[in-house]
Order: sequence, then structure tokens, then C-alpha cells
Amino acid sequence: MTVSFKYWDDCADTEDIEALWMDAEISTEWLDAGETRGQKVHLLRDPDGQPYLTQTEMRAAAEIIVRRHFDSQIDPDMICAIAELESDRQLLATRYLKKTKETTFGLMQISTKTADWLFRELEYRAYEVEGNPTLLYRPFVSIYLGAAYLKWLSNYDQKERSEEFVVRAFNGGTKKATHKTTLSYWRNYLSVKESLPSRKCFGDGPSVDQSSGSATIGTNTKGSELQSQDEGVSAADTYWDSRTSAEDMQEMWNHREVHKEWMKSGEKRGKVRFSHDEKKRPYLSLVELKAVAEIIMSKHFSTRAVKPTVLCAIAESVSMRLVNGVGPRVGLMGIDYPTADWLKKELGYRAYIVESADDLRKPFVSMYFGAAYMAWLSEYEGRERSPKFVVQAYLLGPKNVNLDEPGPAWLKFEEELARYGDMKREKGSCAIL
Repeated sequence: MTVSFKYWDDCADTEDIEALWMDAEISTEWLDAGETRGQKVHLLRDPDGQPYLTQTEMRAAAEIIVRRHFDSQIDPDMICAIAELESDRQLLATRYLKKTKETTFGLMQISTKTADWLFRELEYRAYEVEGNPTLLYRPFVSIYLGAAYLKWLSNYDQKERSEEFVVRAFNGGTKKATHKTTLSYWRNYLSVKESLPSRKCFGDGPSVDQSSGSATIGTNTKGSELQSQDEGVSAADTYWDSRTSAEDMQEMWNHREVHKEWMKSGEKRGKVRFSHDEKKRPYLSLVELKAVAEIIMSKHFSTRAVKPTVLCAIAESVSMRLVNGVGPRVGLMGIDYPTADWLKKELGYRAYIVESADDLRKPFVSMYFGAAYMAWLSEYEGRERSPKFVVQAYLLGPKNVNLDEPGPAWLKFEEELARYGDMKREKGSCAIL
């Protein structure tokens, strides 16, 4: 196979490149290198002239794939470390394996046999790789297939497997996962993973998705354990006033239902407490969440038809109303910092300051940028979109929308929407606008 890439545009879809531009660190790196949004982005080349990804590009692409297709259950660092070992992040890397007489390709060194098996048997069909081996050189395709294989290995033979088993099996196959021949690969992996540059925008959440109860593959859980012990201690986790402007707090006090609830629980102006679950994580009551959504919509999106209850149902789906969010989904609305930063800089949503992921742990800030993202999705690719499209695109990513078979994410949203008494069913769908 003769393949040549000069630009990102030669090996990635427009949507993938746009997703990269939305990443704050990628945007900074590319702009510093002289790239211009809307024009082709150059791939870097090593001294031998081979195109490769920077570590920033590799990490961003891995995070995008994990968010879109794997419900954030795979650690992007695992993918990045394996790519370092397998291909040194070279897009056109190729290796012939004498024992199996197979050739592996791309960032994650996936063979055509493995790609076809993942496509046919396990139904990983986001990319049409069957009969088209040149796609294995494309970064998003390679990362997607590599992540799919890692996920399969994590539950090999219907048993939950350790990070060490998964990594060593990726290298030598499941039969060699505990053999001495893969031990050095595991040690090299740990060394590479430890040396990966940190990302400020991600990794602040616990490693377990509380909504699904499933652990993230390859994540070090020590940080999340410390977090769960410390949550509820700081003023920011204890009081509304520490995470809300005086103006917004006044709006909350002026809200009849909130005022009634707060007075009943003995709250005082200037020191309103968050509710906390059994793990001492702050969360909003149903009344509080609905009030925040109503205030945000009336103040900043009054011309939009989206109901506040729709925002509430999304918050229920992605964060369970937890102020800090769940797993890698930051805050009530699960909006990450790169997306909020893009909405602010590119689309002009500047009603709230957002300078880091911590700002998105403020209820009003998260709700505002969640509503802004929905507004953008409602006109995705210049077309007026249906409510069902907007909700699915928010929860799963625009590329993963399936209006004919919406799947569990949509069903969960409908269930949560019904909690707010705002459900109207017509011919198997719900009217949310």
C-alpha cells in the first residue's frame, strides 16, 4: 500500500479536524505553528520525512475517540503510551510479524485481520475498514480500532482484566499476557505512561463513571480515592455562595420554589449549603437545578425554544445533578473546558468567565455553556436540527446520532425528562421544544 499524507486533511474527516480545533491545547499549538482555522493543517515530519503526531495531537485524538465511542471507559493515557511504543506516533508506521506472517499498520499497529474481525464480529463499524486497509493509516481510525481491541481485552473471556493483562495481551496476544516475553513491554509501557505530558483540561474527575458503575480501563484510581475523601471539605463544595455570583444568588433567592425550599431547610443569605450524597459529593436538588436552568434560559437564551426541563434532563443524564460532574464529564452539564473555551472565543458566548475546568464546576457557568452548546447543535452544519438530533448529539457526539434507533442514551434522557413532568409522547417520540 502506497500512502502519503501531507496535511491533517489528507487523513482525517472535517468533523475530526474541527474537534481538534475545539481543543484548547491543540488550537494553541496549531496557531503558534502558523496554522489557520479553515485552511489545511500541516502534519509534522520527523528527520526521515515521516509524518507523525505531536504528543498533544495524539492525546487530543485519543480523548475525542474515547468520548465519542467508548463512554469514557478507556484511559486515553493507555492509548497514547501504546502508540508511543508501537509506532512512535508515526502515521505510516508498518511492521511485518514473522511468526504470524501478518503486517500491522498505523499509530496502534493494527493488522487487517484484527480490523476486519473488530468490524465483522464485534460490530465496531464507525469506519468502513473492511476491504480498505489504507484506512488503518488514518489516526482516528487507528485509535478507534486500538481502543476497541483494548476494550475487548479488558473483559477477555468474560472476566474483568487488569491494566497489566490488557497491555501485555495487546503486545503478545492473550496467551502471552502473563508470559515473560511480554514483561519488558509492560515495564516500558509504565515508563512511557509516566512520562506523558499532563493535560490541564482533563483528568480532574474520578476514574469511575458513577452513572454506569464501570471503571475506566487503565486509570490510576489513587487520585479519585483522595478526591472522594476530600470532597465536602472546602467551602466551594459546601456553600452555593462560593461557586455563584451575588447576582445569580439573588436570582435564586427570588425564585419562589427555591426560596421556599431554602427557608424550610434553614438556609441563610450568604451561606447557603449544597446538599451532599453519602460520598460527600455536592449536588443540586430538583428544584435548584430547574431554577438554574430557568434563570439561564430567561437571561441569556430567551429567543431559543429549548425548555429548561430539557437542560435538566441532560444534566440528570450526564452528571446525576452532581456539582463537580461525573468522571471526565465536568460539572452539571458535562461540558469540558476546550468546548467552553471554543464557545466563548469563536461563538461569542461570554456571559460567564471560563479560564479553566474548575470554572465549569460552578452550576450557572456549566448550565450556560451547556445551553450554548445546545444552541450550536441546533444549527449543526448550517441546518436546522430536530430536538432528537440535538439531544443525541449532545450526549453522544454529532457523528453518533441515529434518529431511527436512538438507543439507551435517548431512552435515559426521556426517562429523566419525565421526572420533570414535561413529557409528551407522539408516535414513539417526545416533544421537547
